[in-house]
Amino acid sequence: MAHFAKLDVDNNVIGVHVLNNDVITIDEKESEQAGIDFLTQLHGHSLWKQTSYNKNFRFNFASPGYLYDPIRDGFIPPKCHDEAIINELTCQWTCTNPDHDVKLPK
Repeated sequence: MAHFAKLDVDNNVIGVHVLNNDVITIDEKESEQAGIDFLTQLHGHSLWKQTSYNKNFRFNFASPGYLYDPIRDGFIPPKCHDEAIINELTCQWTCTNPDHDVKLPK
């Protein structure tokens, strides 16, 4: 199965759609563009990016609320708090303030 993130004009993920691999396979190779073309024709919406459930590319599996960053070519989850900074190697937010760490009851 292939997964595609539906993006708004600001690159926010507004949905994720699943396609059979045969829809995106051309000459025995996966084609992201084939999936985009299929979804555009089906939905009349042209802003799509393939996402990987196994995190094989684009860092994170896209979900609604995530942002697609075209510079990093990756999906970034919503920011957890104002002091968090992005980890360039994972496109995950890193907590810089220990007061924001989750404290479990003893």
